Amino acid sequence: CLIANTSNMPVAAREASIYTGITISEYFRDQGKNVAMMADSTSRWAEALREISGRLREMPADQGFPAYLGAKLASFYERAGKVISLGSPDRKGSVSIVGAVSPPGGDFSDPVTSSTLSIVQVFWGLDKKLAQRKHFPSINTSLSYSK
Repeated sequence: CLIANTSNMPVAAREASIYTGITISEYFRDQGKNVAMMADSTSRWAEALREISGRLREMPADQGFPAYLGAKLASFYERAGKVISLGSPDRKGSVSIVGAVSPPGGDFSDPVTSSTLSIVQVFWGLDKKLAQRKHFPSINTSLSYSK
């Protein structure tokens, strides 16, 4: 299943697409399937949250993002995991989330990036210099970690 979300779509559609994707993933998980959900890019989703928050005249936090950005990111990533669904027969399924964050200029102090890093269990930091040298995957091992 593919949920497409382009940057020229209405802000409400850009904000809702991430929830649509995780809800569909949970549906298949509850059927006993093991699901991988790729969210590219959670940075654009956060920008949509910032636009909606601004239109609602909510108090902005760091760089104009809503104060609840960290909580929204956490509630999204916390929906991943393995479950045993009720019913007969037992159904065991899981959702794994692979989220891509695109910090502007590679700045890891960006609110979306720093909030994501405090939540996720695994992080692969890509390095532009490695990619320019045709080194793929361009994962910088000094930036990457697994908890």
